[in-house]
Amino acid sequence: MHKESHMMSFGYTPEWSEGSVKPPIFQTSTFVFKTAEEGKRFFEVAYGKSELNAKEEMGLIYSRLNNPNMQILEERLAILEGSESSAAFESGMSAISTTMLAYLKPGDVLIYGNPVYGGTHHFITHFLKDLGVKVLPFSSNTKNEEILTKLKSKEFSGPVKMIYFESPANPTNTLFDLEELHNLKSTLSSKLNNDVMLVMDNTYLGPIWQNPLDYGIDIVCYSATKFLNGHSDVIAGCVMGKEDVISPVKTLRTFLGSMIAPYTAWLLTRSLETLHLRMAKQGENAEKVVTFLLKHKAVKVVSFPGIESMGKQQNEIFKRQCKGAGAMISFEVFGGEKEAFKILNKLKLIKLAVSLGSNESLAQHPHSMTHADVPDEIKEELGINKGLIRLSVGIENVSDIIDDLEKAQLLVDGDAEGYLIQKIMVQHMFV
Repeated sequence: MHKESHMMSFGYTPEWSEGSVKPPIFQTSTFVFKTAEEGKRFFEVAYGKSELNAKEEMGLIYSRLNNPNMQILEERLAILEGSESSAAFESGMSAISTTMLAYLKPGDVLIYGNPVYGGTHHFITHFLKDLGVKVLPFSSNTKNEEILTKLKSKEFSGPVKMIYFESPANPTNTLFDLEELHNLKSTLSSKLNNDVMLVMDNTYLGPIWQNPLDYGIDIVCYSATKFLNGHSDVIAGCVMGKEDVISPVKTLRTFLGSMIAPYTAWLLTRSLETLHLRMAKQGENAEKVVTFLLKHKAVKVVSFPGIESMGKQQNEIFKRQCKGAGAMISFEVFGGEKEAFKILNKLKLIKLAVSLGSNESLAQHPHSMTHADVPDEIKEELGINKGLIRLSVGIENVSDIIDDLEKAQLLVDGDAEGYLIQKIMVQHMFV
């Protein structure tokens, strides 16, 4: 059976709930045991004192440990990703932070790809560093040999335990080569004689347009708030991977209390039913918006996977590992922050708001909003410029989206000619 069909019913039997065609919300904190012996057995398994035998099923104990809504959701997420296991969280950041804390301790080395979401960047460069974790950034252009050379320095002495990155990266749409990073993991694991976790945030493309596990990624992370939910009414996160890899994350989740709530899980399960339809429409719309932006006089640069201006290397990576370009567009306008703000303030249909992947189109200013905490010199180095606008394309009629952008006057008031001259000059620089 196809994945989209499984999203309708997998993991649930109507007879369990008075014939209800959809799972009800199990809004309960605790569950009744049939016997004291049963309760004892459930806790033995829950705390890892013993394992289930072939004839046993793990029973329900307490909603911090397990809940029918969470279990149904996690089973369907695993099907979507093609993974053995999944763990759902109450936010994307709790999914990321719990995963990192499950595998990193003081003295360990974390190698992370730049750029990353601003919240992730803060957690890595502030919390983890303060905890004593050594962090080494790299870009998509960094060669594996360069990383290996840096690791020889005293600054990064200690076991390398994790490589973490986003692809496409937020907000630049930069792709990382999954095969090359898997090669780096293998090299490090062999040289250091320890397992190196390869962890990737796949929020931008989701399981519809990219399947990282096929390329040797150990753990795939999502802000399920975004495309997986798609309705701007849920904060959630999840991780997927092999059972033995996800198990430590689930164990820590239990004691941090960062598990997804029943109602949130129920809403997210609902959203998965239409995921393939929503993302297909968003991707179709995004391609047409990109075509419009590429021709516009006020647009300096457009960043979108697969387009010619992304460069040969990026396009080769795109062809190898992506099934689609997604619905996230970044474009830089002439005039910097002043002109970017003018555009954002004039949008009507497109909402001026952070987040992404929703049914409605959203736009924001990464330099001053989602990536405000990233040092200016790093933002400049990574192309997160003051004129950059991040656009998440929704499912509205695409002509209305384009019309809204046009009416927002992607031209500087009274100076269209001057900006056209600037753009021509820039274009000639790259010829």
